[in-house]
Amino acid sequence: MCGIVGYIGRRDVAPLLLEGLQRLEYRGYDSAGMVVTSPKAGGLKMVKAKGRVRDLEARVPKRFTGTTGIAHTRWATHGAPSDVNSHPHLDPENKVAVVHNGIVDNAQELRAKLEADGVVFASETDTEVITHLIARSQAATLEEKVREALKLIEGTYGIAVMHADFNDRIVVARNGSPVILGIGEKEMLVASDVAALIAHTRQVVTLDDGEMATLKADDFRTYTTSGTSTTATPETVEWEAASYDMGGHDTYMHKEISEQADAVDRVLRGRIDDRFSTVHLGGLNLDAREARTIRRIKILGCGTSYHAGLIGAGLIESLARIPADAEPASEFRYRNPVVDPDTLYVAVSQSGETYDVLAAVQELKRKGARVLGVVNVVGSAIAREADGGVYVHAGPEVCVVSTKCFTNTVVAFALLALHLGRIRDLSVTDGKRIIEGLRRLPEQIGQILETEDEIKKLAAEYADAKSMMFIGRVRGYPVALEASLKLKEISYIHAEAYPASELKHGPLALIEPALPTVAIVPDDDLLEKNRAALEEIKARSGRILAVAHQVQEKADHTIVVPKNEDELDPILMGIPLQLLAYHTALALGRDIDKPRNLAKSVTVE
Repeated sequence: MCGIVGYIGRRDVAPLLLEGLQRLEYRGYDSAGMVVTSPKAGGLKMVKAKGRVRDLEARVPKRFTGTTGIAHTRWATHGAPSDVNSHPHLDPENKVAVVHNGIVDNAQELRAKLEADGVVFASETDTEVITHLIARSQAATLEEKVREALKLIEGTYGIAVMHADFNDRIVVARNGSPVILGIGEKEMLVASDVAALIAHTRQVVTLDDGEMATLKADDFRTYTTSGTSTTATPETVEWEAASYDMGGHDTYMHKEISEQADAVDRVLRGRIDDRFSTVHLGGLNLDAREARTIRRIKILGCGTSYHAGLIGAGLIESLARIPADAEPASEFRYRNPVVDPDTLYVAVSQSGETYDVLAAVQELKRKGARVLGVVNVVGSAIAREADGGVYVHAGPEVCVVSTKCFTNTVVAFALLALHLGRIRDLSVTDGKRIIEGLRRLPEQIGQILETEDEIKKLAAEYADAKSMMFIGRVRGYPVALEASLKLKEISYIHAEAYPASELKHGPLALIEPALPTVAIVPDDDLLEKNRAALEEIKARSGRILAVAHQVQEKADHTIVVPKNEDELDPILMGIPLQLLAYHTALALGRDIDKPRNLAKSVTVE
């Protein structure tokens, strides 16, 4: 993985590919490259570079022209970042070029067979295997050559293929890694992310797993990997190119943190039903009678989405009184879980393409489970696979680490919990109370963002820490987990999160002045319990930064946040900790939008 861009039409392709790659830089990568040709050229021209897209651009020759091309930003899986391991990969005769997102699980076996037949590999990558398989095929058409190669491949892929003998087309295919077609006027585009397309077209077709497409300048067709034609109807993308601009901010992360009040307003808009003190979630495809048969809810996500799911499970149990829990999708799918027909499964993913979550959804569907999706990207793989769901409407999130999408996902879970609660036993009075709390969120988020200068000063106080501990109880614990993750992701400071109730069971051994603790201390029925935890830390000379609704006497510093309803407080308490992580990373000079070793959309295991 990580980013694919392709174009066929009349325009000079190299500048267009470079622009597309720049729009995909947020996904995280270590090298880039592209191949171009034209009907008159008859051959393939390639340029690749380890490093950033600007390094690739600096290497592009002056006469590097063409009207057809494919390009890629690579995030290393097989082989270290280098020029030679960069995509695209060509065969020795410079006939076939391939870019690939995903992992070929049987690459080693295929490589050994090819080498035994005399093939010499130029790179360490699994992708080069695909190139040689296509090049060695005796099939009459490029489509057949690609199909023959894919029959031998085990694993995940989103690929784009060019061939010097078929320079009027690009052939693409998908299995577990996104491939999106952009439909233009006498030109066609392809990308792994809509961000690379919307500057040129808002009409897109998203391929399903097991589906391929042939792109020509004035036409496209889709079909399965077995050759059966499929029907593809273009959809209009709701986001605009300007949504991917920084909008005057220094980083995308800062922009996205600052957008959260508006984002929360979007996820609420049109969904609140004051008459019955509930919400409208028409996309669930779950009527009241079916909802009342649910005996348990299992939420599946990875990373930040998993943390949002933990808060969501708490909201569902509290408001709907349905047993609920969250689990990492990457673990769930490998432990041969018991799939209960009375359990509702909820898959959470910002991109809607997270491979571990998607694979869990597909396994659940195979076993007859009902699955809902909570995703941000309309038309994404999980949205299409699920029986129904809730779009979180956070808008494009470009920074690798998630902020506004996390917040909107938790709000979406609050809506789901309220909806289920009002179908079951939640009173009109409590429904109205939660709705009023939801409506206060955008203004309260704005109040928190106004304290950014104070949080920036606190970040400077703690930026010298080599490690930090985050603690919280019940509702506060998932907030601590997410805050710990944010700090690790962008500042590279080691951080751990524990339930505050677990301090005496081991973590107290770590407490010392050099290890600051960030404590989540909401003003709820556990306030005194949380204060007791601060006492324990202070008695051992630990430094404490509290996030609370009132100044905490035992804390060295307190970030005071507005009080909402107890159930909704976690939504607000996470936001200042996003700013804390951001300004800590800024103080340390980190590359905030592109943290090392990470990618935005994890479409491989």
